[in-house]
Amino acid sequence: MDFSLNSEQQLLQDSANKFAVKGYGFDRYRTTLKLDGHLDPAAWAQMAEFGWLALPLPESAGGLGGSSTDVTLVAEALGAGMVLEPYVSGLVLPGRLLTLAGNDRQQQRLEALAAGNLQLAVGWAEPGDRQNPAHCATRAVAKGSGYVINGSKLCVLNAPNAQGLIISARTSGKPGDHGGISLFEIDPAAPGVSLVRYPLMGGGSAANVIMDGASVSADALLGSIGEGFELLDDALDHATVAACAQALGAMQALVERTAAYLRVRKQFGVPIGSFQVLQHRLVDMYVDVEQSRSMVLMASVRVGSANVADRRRAVSAAKAYLGQTSKFVAQHAVQLHGGIGVTEELDVGHYFRQLTAFGILYGDRERHLDRYASLPRAA
Repeated sequence: MDFSLNSEQQLLQDSANKFAVKGYGFDRYRTTLKLDGHLDPAAWAQMAEFGWLALPLPESAGGLGGSSTDVTLVAEALGAGMVLEPYVSGLVLPGRLLTLAGNDRQQQRLEALAAGNLQLAVGWAEPGDRQNPAHCATRAVAKGSGYVINGSKLCVLNAPNAQGLIISARTSGKPGDHGGISLFEIDPAAPGVSLVRYPLMGGGSAANVIMDGASVSADALLGSIGEGFELLDDALDHATVAACAQALGAMQALVERTAAYLRVRKQFGVPIGSFQVLQHRLVDMYVDVEQSRSMVLMASVRVGSANVADRRRAVSAAKAYLGQTSKFVAQHAVQLHGGIGVTEELDVGHYFRQLTAFGILYGDRERHLDRYASLPRAA
């Protein structure tokens, strides 16, 4: 199988790298950290102008209908450039849910999403089990022509910036059941909805969302009643692959910065990069990055598989693997830089924080190893 990029993908990769690494970079990252919600509207508008916000969305809704591999090319560049704007949590994840199950009114929101005029967030994690989307204790009870929702969601990424939330709520069954989970659109400013906002390690923002008698209309439902788990599971897998691509970009950047530092930092009158033991360490980092690249490519191809077990197996394998390699690369990049590796003035420590946060994003290594082991053996 030929895994080389076609001409359009090469152009996409080049433009994304040019924006993220040269047009964004560490200085703009530090400036964005000072903004509310760690979101620069100008940068988001640029990403919309380039077509990246339309990339994962269907052509029928104003999108470009790009593949998951196309999305990973952009996400990898954003990771390398430390871009804080919520490409995965504010676009890939909610966009996938609306694409899969949105009604006619909800599908129209995809056009605003592609144009950069709308911010969305998805809430699914809960206190009882933050790793498992099936552990849903939030309840939605039919009342009149709509539903009343009570419960809470933890660490809803991009919620402080969002004009709309998509949340999971149980309409039947008990926490842990796959059946009985439904998805609803909800206005974060509606009565009965409150947000506890906070910044994330390495940049970005999130909020705990508390719903106390929040009312929604019947057309706020995404898809069929009680059948939201499969939709959420699919969308989370797409988001996980994109997040892995972002982590890959950050890992590649750390290897490049570490190699450059070893060439200029001198000890005993010679560059420390001439020491064989440090060369071996750098090679180990490089090997981990290249193997991670293969895992991300594999997952980006298989995440669209009609075979659910194949999709889950590929995504969990990639996330579990990068959960290990990202930690190794980040820790050794800091160690090889010495004391300056943890200073605010150097980007290495900030990459370290982002990759540390990635380790638990959309399920940690243990969660995905457990899911992988629970799947039927591949034929």
